[in-house]
Amino acid sequence: MNRFRPCLLIHHRHLHQLQNAGPLCSQLKSRSVIRFSGPDTIKFLQGLLSNDVRRFGESPHEDNSPVVPHMYAALLTPQGRFLYDFFLYRQSRPEEKLDRNGSVEILADVDGSVLDELLATLKKYRLRSKVDIENVAEDFYCWQRYGRGLSEKTPSVEEPVAASVGWRGGDDRSGNSASHGNDVGWQWFKDPRLDCLGFRGIFPSGTTPPLVESDKETDEEKYLLWRLEKGVAEGSTEIPKGEAIPLEYNFAGLHAISFDKGCYVGQELIARAHHRGLFANVCFL
Repeated sequence: MNRFRPCLLIHHRHLHQLQNAGPLCSQLKSRSVIRFSGPDTIKFLQGLLSNDVRRFGESPHEDNSPVVPHMYAALLTPQGRFLYDFFLYRQSRPEEKLDRNGSVEILADVDGSVLDELLATLKKYRLRSKVDIENVAEDFYCWQRYGRGLSEKTPSVEEPVAASVGWRGGDDRSGNSASHGNDVGWQWFKDPRLDCLGFRGIFPSGTTPPLVESDKETDEEKYLLWRLEKGVAEGSTEIPKGEAIPLEYNFAGLHAISFDKGCYVGQELIARAHHRGLFANVCFL
């Protein structure tokens, strides 16, 4: 038993350092990015995923209000067991307009260790839906900002300073150019699961996300320790694929499930367990 104590002490020391560190930033190399596009994108994802994707189909606001925030969701088996998790982002520009078919483009960061399997599963469900599913992992990277005090800056979905270098009608485009070096605009969003997890975003590969210069960029392991210390599992390697019931992993408390959206794959078990009170939601501070 004593041989495990050094590892436990090292783990405890890292957690103590994280809890007392300022904002940190990590590129999440364990996550890959895929893209959905086409007139049936919203309908396709709405029938598959556990969250209500219809808000991504709303027309862009013309009053400089924030763009649609990103969303956490899961794809389940027909028996209601967990398969894959998704962080969904709508690629939005101020001049963007929905066409008559309601076509939008949505990006998702997913577990990179099961990327090929996930793409095959999505294409199996696609059938005749008019939606393209592409692997764009080489074009975009996922990043996370986290650390002590970061989530306490603002209760809003977007971080105001970060939003000033993203796409919005009233944005500072010179700031955007300085941060990205091109006309592709992205921004940080508050993690949709818990405020204490900080901010998350997808950014073009080969660029430095805004505000990273003022942070301590560090490896993904620090984010893993920070997340696990908050009691949050992520991806198909941490959540038993084909076995776990999402409610066991607090997916309702992590805002990954909509209980009034209607049918989706695996919905019957989730709704029955929820309404019978078999799993209690856990709230994290």
